[in-house]
Amino acid sequence: MTPLPPGAIEAAKAAADAAGAVIRPYFRSGITADDKSDDSPVTMADRAAEQAIRAVMAERFPTFGVIGEELGDQRLGRFNWVIDPIDGTREFITGRPTFVTLIALVEDGVPVLGLIDQPVIGERWMAAGGTLDFTSRFGGRIGCRKRGALGDAELSCTGPEWFDADQRAAFHRLEAACRRASWGDDAYAAGLVALGEIDVIAEAGHKPWDWAASVPIIEAAGGMMCDWSGNKLRLDAAHDGTVLILGDPSLRDAALAALQGG
Repeated sequence: MTPLPPGAIEAAKAAADAAGAVIRPYFRSGITADDKSDDSPVTMADRAAEQAIRAVMAERFPTFGVIGEELGDQRLGRFNWVIDPIDGTREFITGRPTFVTLIALVEDGVPVLGLIDQPVIGERWMAAGGTLDFTSRFGGRIGCRKRGALGDAELSCTGPEWFDADQRAAFHRLEAACRRASWGDDAYAAGLVALGEIDVIAEAGHKPWDWAASVPIIEAAGGMMCDWSGNKLRLDAAHDGTVLILGDPSLRDAALAALQGG
C-alpha cells in the first residue's frame, strides 16, 4: 500500500473542523433550503461549509484536485479530495443530528482516506492505511459484526425516492431476504455499519462524494463495498450510482443474488 501524502490525515481533520464551525450555528436555526435540479435540497450552510473545506485543502495541498457536491469538479491528476459538506441535508434542515460531513482522498481512482464527521453530536470516523479511529461521547465498538445469513441482517437505505422501478423491485427482494429494514441517515448509516449496528446498506443515485469517504472506513472495520453488480467502487470507472455496503463480506453472494433476482 502506497503511504499517504504526509499531512493528509491532519488536513482532513482540519477541514472537517472548519466545516463544523460553519455548520453548527445554522443547525435548528430555521435555515431555508433551495431545490437543486434533482429536487434535493441545498442551503447556504452546504455552500459555506464546502468553501471552508476547499480553503483548507488549497492551503495544504494546492496541487491536489477537489471534487465537491456543491462547488464543482477540479480534478488535478493522481490525488483528488472528494467532499460532501453536508450529506443528509434533509436531516439537517429538519433538525435531526444524523447529517454528516464527508471527506475522502482518492489516489488514482481509489479512496485511500475517509472521514465521516457529525459536527453537532461530535462523532467522527477516520480511516487511512487500514486503520479506523472513532470518537464519540456515546461510545461504540469499532468493527463490523458477523452475520451467518441475510435473514439475520439489519438493512438500511436513505430513501426509496432514489430508486427507479427496477431498482425498487431489487431492493424489495433484498429487504425480504433480510431481518428488517430501516430508512434514513444517509452516510451516517455507513458509520453505524463500521460499529456493528447495521449490517447491510443498499443505495442508488449515488455520486462519488456520497460513497468515497465510506470505502476506507468500511474496509478498515472489516466490511466491503461494491455496486449492485459486485464491482468495486472507483472514481475512474463507470458507475451506475448503486452502492452495496456489507458489514460481513460473506453475505456478498446472497445479497447480490437477491438484488439481481437470482
